[in-house]
Amino acid sequence: MSGTIFLFPGQGSQFSGMARDLFDKYDAVKKLFSLASDACGRDMKALLFEGSEEDLKATENAQPAIVLASLAAREALLAEGFKSAGAAGHSLGEYTAMVDAGVLTPEDALKAVAARGEFMAAAGAVITAEKGEIGMAAVIGIGPDAVCSALDGLEDVWSANENGPTQVAIGGTKAGMDGAGEALKAAGARRIIPLKVSCPFHTPLMAGPARSMESLLAEISFNDPVKTVWSNVSAMPVKSGDEARTLLVEQVTHTVKWMDLMASIAETSPLALYEAGPGKVLAGLWGKSGLNGICLPAGTVGDLDSIKDKE
Repeated sequence: MSGTIFLFPGQGSQFSGMARDLFDKYDAVKKLFSLASDACGRDMKALLFEGSEEDLKATENAQPAIVLASLAAREALLAEGFKSAGAAGHSLGEYTAMVDAGVLTPEDALKAVAARGEFMAAAGAVITAEKGEIGMAAVIGIGPDAVCSALDGLEDVWSANENGPTQVAIGGTKAGMDGAGEALKAAGARRIIPLKVSCPFHTPLMAGPARSMESLLAEISFNDPVKTVWSNVSAMPVKSGDEARTLLVEQVTHTVKWMDLMASIAETSPLALYEAGPGKVLAGLWGKSGLNGICLPAGTVGDLDSIKDKE
């Protein structure tokens, strides 16, 4: 398979005013915002355009906001004549990828991520009460294999996001991560940077939200993909709607294998890669991956104008 691949970002990409320029230019985006407010049960236009940075960083707000902004970028790409042959999303962004692949409707994806954000926001206090202080950290300088080897046998700390050959996020309890520091540095880590997050995302400590998502997603219709869509859990294409549902539940407690997923995409020799959503995180990760091709940001009107100029 060759063609255009859309990549959709996850939490950590938010900023105030995101998608405002897309809203102003594209009627399809205006309709999407109306749909999103109904699906999420709140004024999503006010949240994205008037919410403070602090508001948008809150997990319960960030998740539906980022998916909406990414869906808006997808609508803008479609309006400009760009269509994808495949899609993938990092963590939360996988829901937008499922929309692009026809697995989920925009309404169901937004309902799901709004609930997902609430489940995860509530989980932080529960996990802290049970396990003590929790969090995540970025490990810089070594790759997934080295991190996993260093963490092998340690308690309450796991590889959470395998983002690239020299960038991995770990998560767990503070005690677990502190205990892993020496082993990670011995393995070659240059820096270990604490991240400001409310939960140890993509670790077994998120079993509570995973159970809640399993119940929620059981009530949502999942279609078989109409194009290739890659899973965070397996780093491989999803074969069916039923498999997509299972993998979205597993994603909550499993490592995001983004480096392997990018390699799987690269094997298809894509003609173009666009990051459809707020920010340039995934474009940057692709650029540092050593894989062939360039991922271009496509989350603003300016980005789209730049892409059209290159056509």
